[in-house]
Amino acid sequence: MRAPEIPESCHAFCNDVMGRDDATALAERIRNREISVTELTRAAIARAQAADPLIHGVALANYDEALQTASRCDAEGKAGAQSLFRGVPTFIKDNTNVTGLATRQGSLAVPGTPVSDTSPFARQLLGQGFLCLGKSTLPEFGFNASTEPAHGPATRNPWNLAYSSGASSGGSAALVAAGVVPVAHANDGGGSIRIPAACCGLVGLKPTRGRLIDNEAAASLPINIISEGVVTRSVRDTANFLDQAQSYYRNPKLPAVGNIQGPSGRPLRIGLVLDSINGHKTDNITRQTVEETALRLERLGHRIEPVPVPVHSAFPEDFALYWALLAFGVRTNGRKILHPDFDKRRTDGLTNGLDRMFRRQFWRLPAALWRLRRSWHDYAHAMAGFDAVLTPVLGHTTPTLGHLSPDVPFDTLFERLRQFVSFTPLANATGAPAISIPAGRTPDHLPVSVQFMGRHGGESTLLDIAYTLEANHPWPQLYELKQQDLTNEDRNARDSLADTL
Repeated sequence: MRAPEIPESCHAFCNDVMGRDDATALAERIRNREISVTELTRAAIARAQAADPLIHGVALANYDEALQTASRCDAEGKAGAQSLFRGVPTFIKDNTNVTGLATRQGSLAVPGTPVSDTSPFARQLLGQGFLCLGKSTLPEFGFNASTEPAHGPATRNPWNLAYSSGASSGGSAALVAAGVVPVAHANDGGGSIRIPAACCGLVGLKPTRGRLIDNEAAASLPINIISEGVVTRSVRDTANFLDQAQSYYRNPKLPAVGNIQGPSGRPLRIGLVLDSINGHKTDNITRQTVEETALRLERLGHRIEPVPVPVHSAFPEDFALYWALLAFGVRTNGRKILHPDFDKRRTDGLTNGLDRMFRRQFWRLPAALWRLRRSWHDYAHAMAGFDAVLTPVLGHTTPTLGHLSPDVPFDTLFERLRQFVSFTPLANATGAPAISIPAGRTPDHLPVSVQFMGRHGGESTLLDIAYTLEANHPWPQLYELKQQDLTNEDRNARDSLADTL
């Protein structure tokens, strides 16, 4: 039997009421009554139903409830129009509670029981007027860097369906990149906003620790490494989201970000890091993309200086042990922290391998925690003379599906993850803000991104840089990719994918 025809790329952009607009533009059209919330919601649902059978980014659909909410929004009219993003459709990652929906954490070990409350951050997000279409996919408990749940289909990169969408917010990134929704929830405990944003060609800002409301899991950690946020296709959507989030809650211990609407033109001193502290050399395409970005910024009047990574040499091992501690905690206390019927016998190979690793090395934990806590001070001291630091987001370009599957033997998978996720964890341990920005493409037309890390509380500088690059070197959107651009290698990968479906 002939394999089904699978397109190399997949997007849902079309000539409907959503068009190619970002969230800011869609919300303005709703306020101006050019379109209704119901029309917009129906269009997003139609796009999800068209694209998701290929990209698999939806963990749980909530379409009927979303349409009912949309109808109420239209009935309210201007009376309910105070929220900037009122009526804009989105998805919330399936590790965050929304009343009436199950939170499965990407795992078969967690029953699909609807929850009775909405998480604090989800309230902060939905308080901006966003309309929830459902839950987006993630790898089990967010531990992996590719959204390939052991119990279901992998979430595919819409730029090329044979490749990973990254993780752990891979479902959100795939849905935004494919044009299903303009913005979606993401959170980041080791790169999980920035990694999928990089893989899918999006803007992904991890805010400073404490900038936004923490979810329950973050508050219980020895070191809070988790930040909440979104992935978007435009810098202004990220900037407006952050501004609106602070209208809901503002941390008085951090400087206000303000309503950043464009580049300031202010010359900046930016550090440059090309290779990670873990000893793995950055691949050529990624390295070249970072170097080209540095040259571009120099031509715009910014000062670029190579700098060393400002942490202890034991940082990679310390963070890996902390990562393993989280898996140990989930398997040991899952019935208390996740669900009374949590079944640790159903966790996947990565979770199990991390749990075993922690049990072998737990004696190292006190010293590792001391150094990880100390990294905040080391980083702050090193950043005193810089406005930001430019690095790769990832150690190499986006891998094909299967490379980071939880079914890969643990030792092999863990080493692959160390090579891939080598730049993002520093911002989680130190609590610093960091942003992923598209900056190039591979020969097989996958996005390549760069990361900027800022001072604590320095999101405004990161948004300034992002606006500058967006204006002077606009990144491609998926709807601009033409089928004739694709290579024979792409088509071979497509054919291999078709054989497995």
